[in-house]
Amino acid sequence: MTETGIYVLSTGTVLPGPAVDNATLAHYLNVPPLWQQWIDTFIGTDSRHFSVDLDTGERLYTLADLGSEAAARALSAAGVHASDIDLIVMGTSSPDNLMPATVNLVADRLGITAVPTYQLQSGCAGAVQALDVARQMLRTGRHRTALVIGADSCAKHMGLATNLASASPAEQINGVLFGDGAGAAVLTTLRPDPSANAAVLYPVLVRFAGLNQPPGQIIEWFGKAELHSDQPAAVEDYKAIEALVPSMAVNTLRDLLDELAWKEAEVDYILPPQLSGRMTARIMAEFGLPHAYEISCVKETGNTGNALPFFLIEGVLPRMAEGDRAVAVAIESSKWIESAFAIEKV
Repeated sequence: MTETGIYVLSTGTVLPGPAVDNATLAHYLNVPPLWQQWIDTFIGTDSRHFSVDLDTGERLYTLADLGSEAAARALSAAGVHASDIDLIVMGTSSPDNLMPATVNLVADRLGITAVPTYQLQSGCAGAVQALDVARQMLRTGRHRTALVIGADSCAKHMGLATNLASASPAEQINGVLFGDGAGAAVLTTLRPDPSANAAVLYPVLVRFAGLNQPPGQIIEWFGKAELHSDQPAAVEDYKAIEALVPSMAVNTLRDLLDELAWKEAEVDYILPPQLSGRMTARIMAEFGLPHAYEISCVKETGNTGNALPFFLIEGVLPRMAEGDRAVAVAIESSKWIESAFAIEKV
């Protein structure tokens, strides 16, 4: 399969504040030492970054802050000016407000105007959905250069200033799995300079897979009438995620390779779902791609949701030689969306 029309020209990423390791997190959440051991053993994520001050609960960074910084870094890396962007698509599960859309706050900060802007509300597949929307719109020929952003700030939903020792496991798990961050990429239909660190973006796979399946994660929005509710802001059915995500990831990978007519041995790099260190290792084992090099970051960053694909692209592009191929898979567990994309170094 040959397609050279859409290129990933650059990426940019950002993590807020210092890394918070498991011992520090356990201290702030006022949980016993055994809980830290549980994080180390059963989650396998070593650290994460938060947009809030753990001492005071003060919010230090908004999602617009993170998205704007990641986008600015992507533009700089591409040597592209804000005036060159004629399309912006953003994927997030945690916008700053229901309205205005965070994507428009980012555009305003970057000085981008008079272009289409889209914000997709989705979990971990949202960034891949955003790549797909941007790619499809670029193929129409009406646009030449797109800015694609994926960002999440989970800290405001997690109640990090709250003692989680007595919370339910469905609430506790969110406090250790997730971190905050943002990523962005510049896509273009213009063939890059040979010296550019660019790659072809192939057709993207995105599909809903949650028919008759209960949600694996629920994140609530509370209006003024509900502020006194005892309902938790975020809960996760981690057992369901453990049971379903590995097989969904394997099926998604296989179907994308079939669509591209790529053999397993032709995959040089694999960018697996970044749920946690332990889950990512399990999924890699089930992929069964012994010749593909794994690109992962979740042990150090935590699960940053829609930012993760851009961290992975940023990690793989400098490693790729001309003709190398990389495949990424992301699974959204709130109502189960399978997604994947592939790039090839030009």
